[in-house]
Amino acid sequence: MSSPEWNNPVIKWVDSRLPVFSLMHHSTAGYPTPRNLSYWWNFGSLALTVLIVMIVTGIFLVMNYTPHVDMAFDSVERIMRDVNYGWLLRYVHMNGASMFFIVVYIHIFRGFYYGSYQAPRELLWILGVIIMLIMMGTAFMGYVLPWGQMSLWGATVITNLFSAFPIVGDFIVTLLWGGFSVDNPTLNRFFSLHYLLPFVLVGVVGLHLWALHTSKSGNPLGIEVKQPEDTIPFHPYYTIKDLFGMGVFFMFFLAFVFWAPNYMGHPDNYIPADPMVTPAHIVPEWYFLPFYAILRAITFDIFWFIPAKLGGVLAMFASILVWMALPWLDRSKVRSCKFRPVYKWFFWVLLADFIFLGYLGGKPAEQPYIIMAQLATAYYFAHFLIILPLMSKFETSVELPESIASAVLKKGDA
Repeated sequence: MSSPEWNNPVIKWVDSRLPVFSLMHHSTAGYPTPRNLSYWWNFGSLALTVLIVMIVTGIFLVMNYTPHVDMAFDSVERIMRDVNYGWLLRYVHMNGASMFFIVVYIHIFRGFYYGSYQAPRELLWILGVIIMLIMMGTAFMGYVLPWGQMSLWGATVITNLFSAFPIVGDFIVTLLWGGFSVDNPTLNRFFSLHYLLPFVLVGVVGLHLWALHTSKSGNPLGIEVKQPEDTIPFHPYYTIKDLFGMGVFFMFFLAFVFWAPNYMGHPDNYIPADPMVTPAHIVPEWYFLPFYAILRAITFDIFWFIPAKLGGVLAMFASILVWMALPWLDRSKVRSCKFRPVYKWFFWVLLADFIFLGYLGGKPAEQPYIIMAQLATAYYFAHFLIILPLMSKFETSVELPESIASAVLKKGDA
């Protein structure tokens, strides 16, 4: 694509030496985009927006935070009470984590439904899963920083999971703790990593966008661009659509910030951390609950060489890593569930199963919740490892449209 001609002499001078404006033009106004993208495609740009909000608010919060077990809780209280607009910064940052996961979960399940992981977008999809993993690590370490009761005990429980790994497990736990219990060295490690990982995340997001602009965006029909009429410029058509979606999203976001700021948190985290008092029910943040339910569902030894604790940890990690294998598990020539009449229903069952796992993750580790979690976990893995490969082999799909343009114009005529 040829570089545009700039009328402004300053922009022209800078662009001839560092073509940043040409890059921005090619990524927006000059980027051909399928003409049938729905509002489900807004969530990628929303995720980037929330990431920027989280980084900006985090930078201002860290100016007033003290990463020490004797002062961390009080420094957070000072931010809330004494720092100008500190309460707003903290509530935006705290609820922003939940908003980030809401947006990314919708983005991922949209990819499941429309087959966004299939060729030639395999690497784009894998980078997206890596982003999810980095997000989870960053969010977990951030949850520890207020040093409330749930921060301390959540860190204790989750870091102890690594002790399940033979030979290296105890070494990993000691390395994470910086000693032999969750204490000040642990808080310092988590604070350092929580501040570093968002910038790593920005780098991976950059690769994700690079891969997107190389393999081009998918679309609800799941067919490739075949003619110029299939596309429209990203700007102004989709910039306006994204801005509208952003306005609606921020109304939802700020409703929590101003009217229900602690709705998605845990009240125990407003109690200073006390290693001598164990909370009655230790739970992670809501966005970890489906994977926490999978972890606790493995209450039995697997074969004769994988104990239950290690099996639960492996199942928890496998529940996310299996997403990376989707481009090879799903061999269907049809991407979009719009044209897969049988598999479409299995997708909705998967979504319901994932939400049900989240519900079970917040319940005590007792019957009947354990058996429910085991059944839900069994279906979760069966969906990806059995149902999806079989459906892609035996399902009869609906006939695809000739092109994106023909489908859009036909719909308009109707």
